[in-house]
Amino acid sequence: MSGDNLKERNFEDDICRWLCEHGGYAAGTPEHFDRSLALDTATLLDFVKTSQPKAWQRHERNCPGKAEQVFIDRFCKEVRVTSLLDVLRNGFSILGVKFRVVFWQPETGLNPESLRQYKANILHCTRQLRYTPSSENSVDVALLLNGIPLVCLELKNPLTGQNVDDAVRQFRQDRSPNDLFFSFKRRVLVCFAVDPYHVRMTTRLAGEQTFFLPFDQGSNGAGEVGGAGNPQPRNGDYATAYLWKQVLNRDALLELLQKFLHLEVKEEKDPKTGKVDRKETLIFPRYHQWDVLHKVLADVREKGPGQNYLIQHSAGSGKSNSIAWLAHRLTGLHDAQDRKIFQSVIVVTDRRVLDRQLQGTIRQFEQVEGLVQTIDKNSAQLRDAINEGAAIIVTTLQKFPVIFKEVEHGSRNFAVIVDEAHSSQTGRAALKLKTALADTEAALNEYARLEGEEEAGEERRQDEIWQELAAQGRHRNLSFFAFTATPKDKTLNLFGRQQADGSYRAFHIYSMRQAIEEHFILDVLRNYTTYRAYFRLVCKGAEDPRYATSAAARAAMRFESLHPHNIAQKTAVMLDHFRSVTARKMGGRARAMLVTASRLHAVRYMLEFDRQ
Repeated sequence: MSGDNLKERNFEDDICRWLCEHGGYAAGTPEHFDRSLALDTATLLDFVKTSQPKAWQRHERNCPGKAEQVFIDRFCKEVRVTSLLDVLRNGFSILGVKFRVVFWQPETGLNPESLRQYKANILHCTRQLRYTPSSENSVDVALLLNGIPLVCLELKNPLTGQNVDDAVRQFRQDRSPNDLFFSFKRRVLVCFAVDPYHVRMTTRLAGEQTFFLPFDQGSNGAGEVGGAGNPQPRNGDYATAYLWKQVLNRDALLELLQKFLHLEVKEEKDPKTGKVDRKETLIFPRYHQWDVLHKVLADVREKGPGQNYLIQHSAGSGKSNSIAWLAHRLTGLHDAQDRKIFQSVIVVTDRRVLDRQLQGTIRQFEQVEGLVQTIDKNSAQLRDAINEGAAIIVTTLQKFPVIFKEVEHGSRNFAVIVDEAHSSQTGRAALKLKTALADTEAALNEYARLEGEEEAGEERRQDEIWQELAAQGRHRNLSFFAFTATPKDKTLNLFGRQQADGSYRAFHIYSMRQAIEEHFILDVLRNYTTYRAYFRLVCKGAEDPRYATSAAARAAMRFESLHPHNIAQKTAVMLDHFRSVTARKMGGRARAMLVTASRLHAVRYMLEFDRQ
């Protein structure tokens, strides 16, 4: 979009016009908003009376003359005691009468009443909403569901002197988390800072400590190899138009609320005081997570079971959440004829944290106990879970081949999510390492031999699994969804999609470059220093009185003059540099990485680091 064209248009007008004309919203009236309750109470009551007339009649009989006030009071109390997300998903009761404050889109169209209730939802796009009784502050755009504010947008136009950074600064400095409107878990669930080129978002305001995540597609578009940012827009549209056209339209927003948002609770115990610190985080998907799920589910609906999907997402992509969301969505996926596509979803992983996350995520969405079964005993347990039709099964790589034997001739369809995790291999290697920590040449050589055999054995075991997979061919009732950050050629050939030139490509990509540029992982090669370069710098310091001579400098000089291959001297330099420079960075949480020529070198260095 050209600068002149952008100047002629009103950013806020264009967004609200599209949402009201095409996105399923009606224009909201700011004057109808009750600032003290942070609610449009008239709209909320109108929705409840229209969508649940029988329940409302019972409620009026139970509370004659004060039914509306009792309802609003109970809603506010339930949100305060639990959370807005919990009330949206589960509703609440008043004197035995159950109410819902939103109806979700049904998985199938078999129940006309469910469709009617879903269509009864009222969505408002309200501009310049004054949200607090203590001032006349307003937000650019607020999106309300049945009178409840859920999404807030601050919009900036770089060509009028402001950009997305100014919107972020406004949230941090001018929007108080003490206002009910922005109170965590109680009203607005996600805040977006938006300009025509970039989007950032947060689920919790905390003043200057507010943490914003990027919500951009990637420089080459979603699912493609590229860096941070968004691709150049086409047809005179905004680069960030995907936000309101894809993510915030009526159906997409309701789907996000029902099937994506997740309240993550972590408890950490202080070893000294014994005090348990409870930390809550409202998880909202980043754009690549939202995008991959929609593209995968659309492809499955179109092509049915029997397809393979390789999701190449870098470290820092939030892979555990993506797998948990995908597992949940696949269990309820229906085709165009309203038939359930997969009878069971099998997650292959060695990470216990993923099992816990799966169970927590599923429990929030469905409130069904036992939906996730963990296979922690033997292959017979996996066989029984498959035969009994468990919704989600979490198993390990070692039990992986039994899947083929159990479903090869079955009439049911299965989705298999493969998460690359080798914690078991790491555990065995660590055990061998502990037994090899004697400071002798023989012990080190023995460790190198055992480690080499272990790695080769693990490679053989994995190769056997992939070869068995390839030998079995594609099953019409078996779909694979493989997550990896760095796929090998055989993984690409097995799970990837063949291109016109004969090569294979992942179905969806979140590249390492994008993860680095969005600051989710560090580029460890960006500022690395070789020992030779560091030595030259130290030598210069020794010759120049302006440079201080430290213990590291003296150790480096000893290394050069006495023994150029002395690991102890190199270790002294690295430890001194880490303590005096590196450890103070990143708020005292910085780490260092040492790259060696071989495993044998690595063990020797580790022994010397421990000794010193």
